[in-house]
Amino acid sequence: MMKRLLAFCALLAATLALSGCGYNDFQRLDEQSKAAWSEVLNQYQRRADLVPNIVATVKGEANFEQETLTRVVEARAKATAIQVTPETLNNPEAFNKFQQAQGELSGALSRLMVVSERYPTLQANQGFRDLRVTLEGTENRITVARNRYIQTVQEYNVLARSFPTNLTAMAFSYAPKSSFAVANEAQISAPPTVDFSASKPKP
Repeated sequence: MMKRLLAFCALLAATLALSGCGYNDFQRLDEQSKAAWSEVLNQYQRRADLVPNIVATVKGEANFEQETLTRVVEARAKATAIQVTPETLNNPEAFNKFQQAQGELSGALSRLMVVSERYPTLQANQGFRDLRVTLEGTENRITVARNRYIQTVQEYNVLARSFPTNLTAMAFSYAPKSSFAVANEAQISAPPTVDFSASKPKP
């Protein structure tokens, strides 16, 4: 009886100690970040599934630039070729590689939308307009999912780097996670140049 009581007390003390050192918080935030990352992948997959429909639609327009379509197809193939596992979150190199591939696909799709403005026939295509609206909605969903992941990772990393929970992180191998970043940070940080001289009416 006494041994059971001592064992129960030891277990209770261990539980309280782990709770006080942030162990349960690490468990909660680790699961939240994984769930948020799964939603990001879900939205990326939704976009990748949409690309073949876009390409099939715009291929019906004889005058459309084939080079742009080729870039979209290649970027989609590259993005879907990367195998993503739960370990990717803890591997900065693999994480950056995946981000870069998705960024290339985003760039190719943006280029497709810009180029399509030159083709009135394509703009009048109801199927293309529907796909464009769907694509814009998909990009918004990706942004929301990424923001949620960023917030979750931020909370997790603060816990992993703060004292005394950083000791718990070291004891149970809870390394800081990679967050999203942009490859062209310096470029997008520069103020845009606004020049209306080209559109000034001639006297």
